Amino acid sequence: MRLRAGQLGTAGFRSAFDFGQRETARWFPGHMAKGLKQMRARLRSTDCIIEIHDARIPFSGRNPLFQESLDIRPRLLVLNKMDLADTSKKLSVLKQLEREGVKNVLFTDCLKQRDDSVKKIVPLVTKLIESAARFHREENRSYCLMVIGVPNVGKSSLINALRRTNLKKGKASRVGGEPGITKAILTKIQVCERPIIHLLDTPGVLPPNIENIETGMKLALCGTILDHLVGEDVIADYLLFSLNRLQQFGYVERYDLEAPCDDIQHVLKHIAVKLGKTQRVKAITGVGDITMKVPNYTAAAYDFIRAFRKGELGKVMLDL
Repeated sequence: MRLRAGQLGTAGFRSAFDFGQRETARWFPGHMAKGLKQMRARLRSTDCIIEIHDARIPFSGRNPLFQESLDIRPRLLVLNKMDLADTSKKLSVLKQLEREGVKNVLFTDCLKQRDDSVKKIVPLVTKLIESAARFHREENRSYCLMVIGVPNVGKSSLINALRRTNLKKGKASRVGGEPGITKAILTKIQVCERPIIHLLDTPGVLPPNIENIETGMKLALCGTILDHLVGEDVIADYLLFSLNRLQQFGYVERYDLEAPCDDIQHVLKHIAVKLGKTQRVKAITGVGDITMKVPNYTAAAYDFIRAFRKGELGKVMLDL
């Protein structure tokens, strides 16, 4: 459901999100230095880097340490989860990335059983490797790729998609809906026979310092940071703000609201009532304690956020 601005009925939407007095470093703690150290140690045996990121946030939250530490190898940027992204802005994304010096970019949907973009990866990385010096690996005709990225952007899904496409084999790397599934660099996983290509799956590594709260919120909204570190209520409010800003009003129809709304408490109450998400609380009155049912706002926020992450509230591009 995509309404035009003139159909909103209200003009009271927020023009900016109020983050309060939260400190970025405390709210979004950077970590995972051990994982980055392990990646550097494997560079000598790596021919090409595949950086994978969420297509809904092609610029926000990409770890600058990847560029600084691992940029001595050929690189391919894979923008995954394109099924959830507003691809009408794809050309603008590619132009901006090119201005930033990123030329080799593919959009993918690695959970899709047949994704033509995945088929392009092996020929592209082979060309990149063969056109670059291989230093200590000239005599080795097999290739080793390292897959890197922030948590929960689909690194393991990419590895499994490559195996499915090139080897006709099933999963070799565990996939999870929350960040942090891959805890340490795994052993090599073969993904192609001709040429012989192995991948190293790596733990998701966030930047040591997320540049600003807006970037951190986008990462949280896309599920790259554990929800409880930020709070489902805050993520849900930022989601509502973002959907209204982008004029994506699919939530109105999904939750049977009368019109788009900018009040997260009103929206969550409506969601809780519609879905029967209630909780019992005790209230002290003048005649004694009573137990009553009230809307479960946390459960409603959880449903709202999960619906967005599944693409059920519309496709978005949060960075443009």
